[in-house]
Amino acid sequence: MNDTSWGAPSRAGYWGAPDQGPVQGAAPVGPAHDAHALNPSETQPMPIVPDVAASGGHQDDDRGAAQSSGPLFRDEPAHAAHSSNPAQKPQEPMTGAPQPAPAPQKKSAGRDLGAAIGVGVGLGAVILASLFFEKAVFIGVIAVAVVVGLWELTSRLQERKAIKAPLVPLAVGGAAMVVAGYVRGVEGAWVAMALTALAVLVWRMTEPPEGYLKDVTAGVFAAFYVPFLATFVALMLTADDGPQRVLTFLILTVVSDTGAYAVGWRFGKHKLAPRISPGKTREGLLGAVAFAMAAGALCMHFLIDDGVWWQGLLVGLAVAASATLGDLGESMIKRDLGIKDMGTLLPGHGGIMDRLDSLLPTAPVVWLLLVVFVGSG
Repeated sequence: MNDTSWGAPSRAGYWGAPDQGPVQGAAPVGPAHDAHALNPSETQPMPIVPDVAASGGHQDDDRGAAQSSGPLFRDEPAHAAHSSNPAQKPQEPMTGAPQPAPAPQKKSAGRDLGAAIGVGVGLGAVILASLFFEKAVFIGVIAVAVVVGLWELTSRLQERKAIKAPLVPLAVGGAAMVVAGYVRGVEGAWVAMALTALAVLVWRMTEPPEGYLKDVTAGVFAAFYVPFLATFVALMLTADDGPQRVLTFLILTVVSDTGAYAVGWRFGKHKLAPRISPGKTREGLLGAVAFAMAAGALCMHFLIDDGVWWQGLLVGLAVAASATLGDLGESMIKRDLGIKDMGTLLPGHGGIMDRLDSLLPTAPVVWLLLVVFVGSG
């Protein structure tokens, strides 16, 4: 999912003008006056505060501080801007007059919701049509998504870090990995992964040795991160109720992301991991858990053969955790690369990798839990 923000704290004050010496009749320069000292004549003089705005003064993050105690400095009234004439006396604020309330800030969703919903509905229609029409067609959809995701990832690595992970062996090996997982199971997926890693090592030997280690390391990482994790979706599809298992996996991941987004946007106040993804909140995580557990109980009861509702609660809890970690993991990658999105192919979403971030690590989790609870099918 993309990193969205729930709004920044309102600015509580600002820094005073440069020190120009005492001005006849002006109020003393100092911090905000005491709210109880309503008579300006009773206010004690304070030391002159030097101007620090030019050296990167920080922004006060306390909400409402300016409204409760007036302007931050007595020589800088809230109702007027600084005068360009140094000799002009600043106006003393009227302590008895009511201050106008600040205009309420409207929360922003942080992205084009119309485009995001339209693209999401279109992708969902394509996935569901291929999933229930013919399993082989759905395998092809997975392979295409894997190849595009690898292209986005390797392109960003080369642009931002000058890392040349070889795309050709990754794309061929990634598509083969998905097919091998569907045809030969877990053993086929592991063999294809090993051969893809070997192909990356050999392919990179055709270029100069400088940067060989970082290039092949990134290539092996990309092979594991994108196609190998996606192979577990193909493994779910091999069961007799494979389409229902894949549908459960997709529903739970989407519901988890939606719950985190909706609850975090409306109620989020406490940051979950501000250094990684400032938009994510603890309240959003609780929303993801609640939504995913409820959806898991329903899906296990109505979609999965021999499934029990309490098993769905556990699956939903695990999905909320893995989807959140997957989202944070890709946020770490994007922060290291200094980019907001991995691509621009999907309006309102970013790139393919921005949609796969929570799906990829969730696939093996759902596959394993379904095998434990109801068997491999």
